[in-house]
Amino acid sequence: MNLYPLLRPLLFCLSPETAHNLSLNALDQAARLGVLKQTLPPDPVTVMGITFPNRVGLAAGLDKDGAHIDGLAAMGFGFIEIGTVTPKPQPGNPQPRLFRLPAHGALINRFGFNNQGVANLVANVQASQFVKNGGIVGINIGKNAATPIDRANDDYLMALEASYAHAHYVTINISSPNTQNLRSLQQDDALEALLAGLKDKQQRLADQHGRYVPLALKIAPDLDDLQVEAIASAVRRHRFDAVIATNTTLERAAVMGDPHAGETGGLSGKPVFEKSTAVLAALHQKLAGELPLIGVGGIASGEDAIAKRQAGADLVQIYTGLIYQGPALIRDVGEAMIQYRRQQHRPNI
Repeated sequence: MNLYPLLRPLLFCLSPETAHNLSLNALDQAARLGVLKQTLPPDPVTVMGITFPNRVGLAAGLDKDGAHIDGLAAMGFGFIEIGTVTPKPQPGNPQPRLFRLPAHGALINRFGFNNQGVANLVANVQASQFVKNGGIVGINIGKNAATPIDRANDDYLMALEASYAHAHYVTINISSPNTQNLRSLQQDDALEALLAGLKDKQQRLADQHGRYVPLALKIAPDLDDLQVEAIASAVRRHRFDAVIATNTTLERAAVMGDPHAGETGGLSGKPVFEKSTAVLAALHQKLAGELPLIGVGGIASGEDAIAKRQAGADLVQIYTGLIYQGPALIRDVGEAMIQYRRQQHRPNI
């Protein structure tokens, strides 16, 4: 039984961040009691050398510290991405920093990588039953706000080293709009230096641990065609393992007139769908299938997930749609992925 439509009005009476924390704690309790157990039909796929039980993942941002992995996993996700985590703990931006736009199925957030630091996240991963039972966890890493942008690479290398042995894959987040100048790392010279340093570190860590952990790059939707082409060329040249497209947008055209449209931060949910899918499709075209892609941004139905697959995504992730629809969205997306796969393999009549 899907109780979320009954619970959502109560949650939406609370401030968004209070409701966020309450929901995560309730998920943990429900999972411990065995009350919450949604299992998706098997739909295994191998991406980045990892075999995922299904194509539906949780996007980074919902569980920044990896403190709620088991509760979230009970909803049936094929993989969980936690973070963004930084080398040192930081409080993020002042509250309020999360805003609902219900008329648009959207959120605006300016959290600013609030987290307890990578050492705390690693301890949470080690304690997770989902991970102990073979569940797939990606760790999304970023730089501390206090670190100058010209020293950003140091933070990414530190976070990669600390998280490497505990992740199935690591995502490099250079696309959040809520850390000053972070998106400048998507530009030519800065991107080249960052990717080169990370790949060198990855190889050293692979030798040290006897285990290769793939690296994914998460990019913004606010990119023009030349920028997408430059990123495609860079990830190909540096042999990155995947690209996640996309993060939140700074554009507000789709939500003009909403009481919260003027809030600073990243806009997620339905309004970002077309823009993020267009970047995904452009990236897919420029990479010509050389790297796997993970599609995220505005997925609110199984049909949206299929559109991401058609645009080139091998896996999909959800976040904001989950806030509005609850666990039923995960099943809807998972079943749509299976149906799409069957249709693609259906012989011509």
